[in-house]
Amino acid sequence: MREMVSRMNIDSTIIEVRDLHKYFQKNEILKGIDFSVKKGEVISIIGASGSGKSTLLRCINLLEWPTSGSIFFHGENILEHGFDLAIYRSKMGMVFQQFNLFNNLSALANCVVGQVKVQKKHKDEAVKTAMKYLEAVGMGQYINARPHQLSGGQKQRVAIARAMSMEPEALLFDEPTSSLDPEMVGEVLKVINDLANAGLTMIVVTHEMQFCQEVSDRVCFMSDGVIEEEDIPSVIFNKPKSERTRTFLNRVMND
Repeated sequence: MREMVSRMNIDSTIIEVRDLHKYFQKNEILKGIDFSVKKGEVISIIGASGSGKSTLLRCINLLEWPTSGSIFFHGENILEHGFDLAIYRSKMGMVFQQFNLFNNLSALANCVVGQVKVQKKHKDEAVKTAMKYLEAVGMGQYINARPHQLSGGQKQRVAIARAMSMEPEALLFDEPTSSLDPEMVGEVLKVINDLANAGLTMIVVTHEMQFCQEVSDRVCFMSDGVIEEEDIPSVIFNKPKSERTRTFLNRVMND
C-alpha cells in the first residue's frame, strides 16, 4: 500500500451511503449497501461481473436513481426533495469505460464545454482550467485532436482531464482500463496514481489487482449485490475473512 502521510487530511466524510437498494424491474442489483468515503481516500471496488460494482457507482453519481436508502453528501441527504442535484453532480466527476467523449469536439473543447454549460464559467477561464488538466495528464500537445485521432489511452487521459476540469470533490472511475489494449493500461493507471498521490478523493471500480494493492487506502469486495468484505489492501489480499473473497482472488490472481 502506498504512503498515506502526505494526504491524510481525511477526517471529514464526503459521501455516506446507507442501506442502498437498487432494483431493475424485479431484479435486485444492490441489496442494502452501507459505504462511506472520507476526504482524500482512494477506495477500490472489486468483484466479479454482475456483482453490482458499476451500479453502485452510478447510483452514487445519480446516473441511476436508487430504489431506496440514503446518500449523504457532507451530511445532507441528496435524495431528499429540494436538494440541488446539479451542484452535487458537478462535485462528482465520472470517468467511464468507453470514454464518452464528444466525437465532434477537440480534446480541449471536450474539457471546456461542461465548465461553460454547467458551471457557467467564462470561456477564457474554462480554457485555462482545461489546459491545466490536459497538461497534467500529458495531453497538452493534443488539444486540437478529435477523439478519432487519439489512441484509447489518450482518449481516457482526455476523459480524466475533462472530469478534473470541473474540479470535483471526488472522482469516480468505472473500469477505466477495461476498454484499453494492454500496452495502454499502464499510462492510464499512472495518471490515476498521480491523482491519488496528489490527494484527490477517488472511488475506483477496477479489475487491476496490483493497482488496488499499491494505490488503495481501502478495498471493497462486492458479491451478489452486497459489500462482502471491506478492509485495507494487505488484509483483503493476504488475509481475507470471507470465503467468497478468497475464491474470487484465487481465480483472478492466478489467471
